[in-house]
Amino acid sequence: MASNQLIQDTLDSLREQLQAELVQGNDSAAAVELDQNKVGRLSRMDAMQQQAMQQARLRSIQKRLSDIHRAEEALQHDEYGLCEECGEAISKQRMQVRPESVLCIGCAEKMEH
Repeated sequence: MASNQLIQDTLDSLREQLQAELVQGNDSAAAVELDQNKVGRLSRMDAMQQQAMQQARLRSIQKRLSDIHRAEEALQHDEYGLCEECGEAISKQRMQVRPESVLCIGCAEKMEH
């Protein structure tokens, strides 16, 4: 597995990226107002749907930021790459795609259901 510093750098970079997305996305998740004087604007229902999708995206980003924090704690305790639920090693492929993973794919799927 990669050195702790390389893993920490990867997590730091990912956190910065997600925090920037969170800041950008907050405007899109604001309350929907319909200006009936403007032509070509989305209908109120479409605007509300877009707002709901953006709010879900922001929740996903916040969860990933929380997972980064948990992964950093695991890294400090030499438990990085181990599933928090079952204690088994998380696959290298999963850790490459989601370095903030704290659950193996099996436990993650169980949590989703």
